[in-house]
Amino acid sequence: MAENNERIVVYPGTFDPITMGHIDIIDRALELFDRVVIAVAKHPSKTPLFSLEERLQMIKDCFDGSNKRIEVEAVSGLLVEYAYNMGAKSIVRGLRAVSDFEYEFQLALMNRRLEREVETVFLMTGFSWIFISSSIIKDAAQHGGDVSGLVPEHVKLKLREKYGLT
Repeated sequence: MAENNERIVVYPGTFDPITMGHIDIIDRALELFDRVVIAVAKHPSKTPLFSLEERLQMIKDCFDGSNKRIEVEAVSGLLVEYAYNMGAKSIVRGLRAVSDFEYEFQLALMNRRLEREVETVFLMTGFSWIFISSSIIKDAAQHGGDVSGLVPEHVKLKLREKYGLT
């Protein structure tokens, strides 16, 4: 819950796996907000490569507990309700291209309709990461491609392990 007008933002996603693009958004959100809550979605309709526990741990390992302004939590249900109930006034979403915008815009409008006190903030993904997605990373890794520099080193090793490439 928010303390003393603390500016909290929720950054939702599947993070299967977390990429340097995600980390870029998190780092930039930390410049705008007091606390970033990384909300790892449990999607019953999706079959992620990594379990929820693996995804949570990989994200936590990116920040090694040193930054007390970052929290990592599993969430289910309506994201906007989760954000509101924890005192967050904002949800941050990363945009890579115009193709992302239409879907994200629809989500933002629906969230605004459901909870007027929670705003969606869009951050453009840094130019270095504009072409990557978790899906592209998984596809490259599955076929033995080198994803160094596109994901944190421990995530690269987990991908290689998951695909039997160690």
